[in-house]
Order: sequence, then C-alpha cells, then structure tokens
Amino acid sequence: MIHQFPAKYSLLTAIVSIVLAFAGRAASQSDATERRFPQSKAAVESTLKSIQANLAGRLPVLDGFALPSEHPLDRYQRGYFQSTVQVVAAPSGGSVVKVTTKVTAWYADPQGTHSGYQLLKSNGRLETDLLDQLADQLAAKSPEPARETAPSAQTATSSIPAAAPPTPRQEPLISAPAAKFPDTGTLSSSLKQGLAQQQSPADDSDKTDSEKSNRELRAEFDSLQEVLKNQAHPKNLVAVKKSGTPVVAKPSLTAKTLFLASEHDEFEMLDFTEDWVHVRISGLSRGWIWRNSLEMPEGIPDTAAHAAAPAVPAADLFRVAREESAPFPGDWEPLRGKSVKIVSVQKVDENEKGGGPEDKLEYAKYLLEKNYPELQQKQQELAGIVLIFDSSDGGMIAATSAILQQWKSGTLSDAALWHHCFFDPPETFIAATPSGTR
Repeated sequence: MIHQFPAKYSLLTAIVSIVLAFAGRAASQSDATERRFPQSKAAVESTLKSIQANLAGRLPVLDGFALPSEHPLDRYQRGYFQSTVQVVAAPSGGSVVKVTTKVTAWYADPQGTHSGYQLLKSNGRLETDLLDQLADQLAAKSPEPARETAPSAQTATSSIPAAAPPTPRQEPLISAPAAKFPDTGTLSSSLKQGLAQQQSPADDSDKTDSEKSNRELRAEFDSLQEVLKNQAHPKNLVAVKKSGTPVVAKPSLTAKTLFLASEHDEFEMLDFTEDWVHVRISGLSRGWIWRNSLEMPEGIPDTAAHAAAPAVPAADLFRVAREESAPFPGDWEPLRGKSVKIVSVQKVDENEKGGGPEDKLEYAKYLLEKNYPELQQKQQELAGIVLIFDSSDGGMIAATSAILQQWKSGTLSDAALWHHCFFDPPETFIAATPSGTR
C-alpha cells in the first residue's frame, strides 16, 4: 500500500492540472468584454469617438448591470459606471477591442456606520452593449467587408502602394477601404498619377513633381478624413441644459425619477412628443426628459410649436399689487409664527379669459424664481414666501426657503415642488397639479 500511494497521487495531480487547463481555456474563450473586428485600429478608434458619450453614465438600477456582492443590490443607490476601452492591432489583421467597466454605488447601511461608495463588479451587460454599438457603427461605415484574397491586376493598379518593396514571396495587396476613400474620379486619377510617378525613374524634376503630388494627395486625404469625421458624428443626440434635470420612467411630471442628469450630459434620442423626449440611458435602459430641459438636435426646436393660437402668457394675466415682510398668515407648521415675504397678486383684467389653475401655477413658478435670490440673501430674516391671489377664485401658495433651494439645485422637479408647498384652499389649484406647469 505504501508503494501505490505515490502513483495515485501523481495521477490525481495530472487530472487536476488537465481540469484547470481546460477551465482556464474556457474562461478566456467566454470573455464577453473582448471582441475582434476586421477593421483597422485607427478605424475602430475613430468610430469610438462617436459613441464616447456611452462610455460613462448613471445607472437607474443596479439589478441587471452588476453582480451580487456582500450586500443586497437594493441597498445601493446612485449607481454609476465608467468603461475603459483598449484597442490593439491584431497580428493577422484587424483589431481586438477589450472593454473594462467599473460600477460604483452608494451603499446605505441600515445602521449608518458603514455607508459609503463601494466598487461593484459588472455582469458584462454594459461591456456587451458597448461592443454591439461599436459593431453597428463599424458596419454602417463599412457596408462591404474587406477582401482578404489577392486583388486582380486592375485592382492592384488602383491600390495604395506599399511603403516597402514586395519580397520574393508575393504578399496580397490590400485595396483601399471604401469607407476611407470614397469612389470619386478626382481621388482615383490622383492615385494613379502618384503610382505612375513612383514606378518610373525619377530625375530632379520628377522628384519635385512627385513631392508636389504627394502634398496634394495628403491634403486631399486630410480633407476626406474631416468630411468622414463630421458624417460619423451622431445627429440624434440631445444635451441637458442644467444640472439636476430629472430623468423619469414615464412621460409625466408625477412619474418616478430614475436619476438626475448633469449639465451637458448627452443621450441618444429615440422619439419625442410635444413636451417629452424619449432617450436611451444605457443598453436597453430608457427614460423620459422634459423637452424644455434639453438642447434638441439641429433642425428640431427645443420647444414644440403649437398649431393652435398661442395662449396668453401668464405674465400678461397677472400683476404684483403689493410686497411686504410679515408673519406667516396661516397655520402651516413649517412656517407657523415665522417671518415670510408676502406677495399679493391681482388679475390685470377681470374680464380676460384665462387665469385658471394652470395659469396661476405658471405665474407662481415665475414669482418663486424671481424672488429666490432675495430669499437666499435674507435667510436669517425670511423663512419662506407666500403668494396670495387676490380675487374671488384666488388662493394662497406658500413655500419654505429650504424647499426652494432644493428645487433650484435640481433635487426637486417642478411636480415635486408643488407636493412640498402649502395650498389654501387646495381645490383652487388642483386642476393643474397632475401636469404641473406648461
């Protein structure tokens, strides 16, 4: 028995080594973050610039994007991802693209002692989505695949000459890619002329002509590259005007906020309506953004033009009759017994149509924005603001300075602002509450 143990031990070691080798090979073959493309490294890097906006952004949820960690994913908030792309030229042609993604999120510890940002591991969905987008962009730029076989004599004549002379072993010549060199008569004739000059014996005058021709070819090539670069830039991107802009789940001011976008954030526009724009967040994730909060693509106005006659602006329906600082004239707990700014509002013309709940809220929003700087300067004196509509169907709207500060910083949307304000009586403004301001 003693002499048989080493043999069994050696056999077991060999089996384990074989299993580990196959496991490592399978892991490398199933790596979803790496993909090979037939295009050159330069072409891939140029295309990546057109989808640069998709390399980083906020995640509405972590479930489906990150792998489970030591804590449940629903304990994390404010998910964010950052992708890094590495492009390497393949020895046999084409290029290899590897995508690495870091996912970070705020962990909310129930006891509050271990809260903080933590690094999570991506489940590969973000990397695969990015590689799919890159493949779509490259396919759109190169509808015809590059030929790997040796070109015919006519094709070789119009090909770009190789920098080094051919070796005795005839290597196949690579034809000029269609995406980089459009089929124009001017470029084709220039290339043929350059080939003729390089293949014929050159004296001093020929060298001068050749250098001049090369400079012209280079200038023409740079011009074509610039045209292609401009054509590759997506025409359906929308940009956020102000930080704190809500991205919501449905086209409604009362819909759930997925996250708050920052200024200059760009999203791919999928569709738009009179008031809302449907955007792609990342991969299959979608969201809606209030149209007035976005810079629309060229040719599409930021604000929709109404076919019907424009309504009378709220600023033409009301006017400020009086302003004063006094104790809060109500029983609302946040402002009870505190000094506030009181603004009395009257209708310009009692016989004028309009001035309903929507118009009142629109004018109230205008007054809140107008008086916000003064409330910030007098935080020690004024705890909030009260708007009193002095009419038979009037009412009162009150807001604290703290609520206005959250609203102006983007933490609260317009719809959320009204939910934190005081209305007396509420039915005076209830008709406009579901849709908010116009």
